[in-house]
This record gives sequence, C-alpha cells and structure tokens, in this order.
Amino acid sequence: CVEKEILKQAHSVFKSNLPKIMTYDGRYRLGCEGILYILIEPFDPSTSFLAAFKNCSETREDFSVTNYFVKEIGSGGNMGSIIHFSSTLRFPFNQNSISEFLPNDDVSRLSFTQILKPAFKLIIIGGEHDAVQLCAYAAFLGWDVEVILSPSNPQKINDFPGAKKVIHQNAEVLEINNFNQKETAIVLMTHSYVSDLKYLLQLKDVKVSYLGLLGPSKRREKLLGELVEQTLVEDGFFDCIYGPAGLNLGAETPQEIALSICSEILAVFRGQDTSSLKNKKGNIHTKFLDE
Repeated sequence: CVEKEILKQAHSVFKSNLPKIMTYDGRYRLGCEGILYILIEPFDPSTSFLAAFKNCSETREDFSVTNYFVKEIGSGGNMGSIIHFSSTLRFPFNQNSISEFLPNDDVSRLSFTQILKPAFKLIIIGGEHDAVQLCAYAAFLGWDVEVILSPSNPQKINDFPGAKKVIHQNAEVLEINNFNQKETAIVLMTHSYVSDLKYLLQLKDVKVSYLGLLGPSKRREKLLGELVEQTLVEDGFFDCIYGPAGLNLGAETPQEIALSICSEILAVFRGQDTSSLKNKKGNIHTKFLDE
C-alpha cells in the first residue's frame, strides 16, 4: 500500500528535482497505528561519490546517511540527505536539495542519522553441489560471497550463482588477512577431512564470529582434536565454531541445508535465539527501540 502512494508522489519529485515530504496514515490503510512522514528526494550521484562508495564497499567500512527534513507536507530546498564516508568526505544526494554541507539555522528542520554497515560477507571453502546452493541462497540475501577452491578445481565464477569472487588457492598459501573483516562468516565444506583440517589449521588465528563446519558432531570433534594436537589454539577460537553448521530445521536437501546455514549465520550475527516469533514477547523489530 505505501509503495503505491510513494510511486505516485515521486512523479512530482522527478519533475521539480526537489525533495518533498509526504504523509501516509497507517491507521486506516495499514492496520498499524500512527502516521508516516516520508522523505522522497532525487538521487544524482557524482563521479567522485561513486568512486568513494566503491572504495568504501571494497574496504568494508561503515558509512552514514543524515536526513534533514521538516514534518510538513510539501517540497523545498531546505530538506535532503548527506552521505558521510568519513569525517571530511561528504556528498549530498542532490546539489539542488542542499546547497551547503552544513545545516542552516532553520530551527524547524529535524535530522536523523543512520549508520550503514557493510553487507554480510560469506566465505565458502569448497565447491560441491551444496556449496553452490549455499552461495546462491546467501547472494539472494544480499550478502557478498567469496568461494575458495583448490587450484586443481576447474570450476569458475559462472558455476557459483551470485558469487562476487572465486579464488583458487591451497590451504597452505591461504591469505587470511582478508578474513578478519567486519560481518564475515566462513563455512568449511570441502567434503574432504584432510582438506578441512589443512584449512582449519590456517584459520585458527582468524577473528570471525562464525566458522561453520559441515558434517556430523563426531567428525567435528575429530577435526578439532587433531587441530589441538598439531598446533596451539586460543580458547576463543572454539567459541566461533558451529558444527554441524546450521539450525535444526530437519534439512535434508542441499537447498534446505543452505537455508539452515544462512539462518544460523543471521541469528548469530543478530544475537537472536532461534525460537518461533509466536513465542517472542514484545516488539518484533527492536533495533531502533534498543538504540
């Protein structure tokens, strides 16, 4: 319902090239109490903005968007949004909406700042059919997916729908510096015990919140036991191990297993339990309430 009205109201924004505030009464149309104030504005990114955004995305840094607005229906040049990539690197959505980077003395103008974190990053080590399905599911969720294969594996990026990168690299020369990044999860699923152990030996110093191991609990215990026998491992490393990887959904097929693993990763990063929403007390969406 809301989207249809926004689409209708947006036509005037394209014509005037100025932002506007619209309202939507949810009490009568959505079944939700309250009135929505929605800022619609033209987005005209400059070449320098695109370069800064690409760099921010590749380095997986946070950035923020500050929206300046008034709670009055209508259009005007005293509203709009500014994107902050650093303390000094700032870009307006549109030069026509905010001519100056600093807010003016308009006491009626409000502001809201939201910090946007990099997309989840999933590193899949392995190239079997279940790895392909996991890649597709994670990409569908909007995650950045990288796949690591052995140099002898003939598969290429086209074999992994949605993958951002496919790297052919043995465990012994695995570059783990790229693994210690924000919002990063790793799933080890080579289907080879020896290969899994070799990769695990290289990953023991990686600082991630989630490292999933495919296979039954007995296989996991054997892997971790042999890992401890061969090298020193910090206790904190075992806290990030999830094996068998995935939530207990009764998954059987590769697609179901992929869904199970993605669900567990999301629950871990969001700090949520895995009970049904019908058992949750209070608000479903708690992010902004908590802040």
